[in-house]
Amino acid sequence: MGPRRIQGELARLGHRIAPSTVWKILHAAGVDPAPRRTGPTWHEFLTAQARGITAADFFHLDTITGRRLYALGFLEHHTRKLPIAGVTAHPTAQWATQQARNLASDLGSRVESLRFVLRDRDSKYTASFDAVFEAKEMKVLLSTPQSPRMNVHCERVIGTIRREALDHVLIMNEVHAGQVLATYQDHYNRHRPHRSRDQRPPDAQEQTRAAHDFKARRLVRTHVLGGVINEYRYAS
Repeated sequence: MGPRRIQGELARLGHRIAPSTVWKILHAAGVDPAPRRTGPTWHEFLTAQARGITAADFFHLDTITGRRLYALGFLEHHTRKLPIAGVTAHPTAQWATQQARNLASDLGSRVESLRFVLRDRDSKYTASFDAVFEAKEMKVLLSTPQSPRMNVHCERVIGTIRREALDHVLIMNEVHAGQVLATYQDHYNRHRPHRSRDQRPPDAQEQTRAAHDFKARRLVRTHVLGGVINEYRYAS
């Protein structure tokens, strides 16, 4: 209960006292504001529960003909693993629910470690979409309206997809968009380093050991998306 609530209760009892006075009394007693007493902040919650959170978000991309397509992406907070569920020109609620079913199936045994699904309040997320994850004993968390920072990890990875891939490729059609996103997803999960994981890709359990004899090993470069992205590794 904050100072204004307390002041209101006192006013009902006939005690005329200003909210600032209530605040001074609470502050002198070392009592923090009410929101801090009710639990962790949103950032603290996401950090503490990262191992069990997967987040969902829609993003759009345009073809060379000006046709707008939509993709549904998921991101596991702890591993940073990125499944892009699909691409469509007509993102209906039924389509979103089917992508949720596909993801739940693809997760396999990994779904047991996930406890929360974080999403916004887009109308394409319906009770059927939530039911897919609730059947796996996962709780659906809703971000507040017009608060993209509450789903900041998804917002950040969507920006990464645009900067590293979509901004450099002319998308022909829906099929081509699916191929581009699937290729980038493979690069992101299998090769791309992540600071939050000690520069390991999401699919890597441990960091590759450094080579001691660099001259004896040949460095190989692999072009991804026609050279938009380059991957480097030592030849085996």
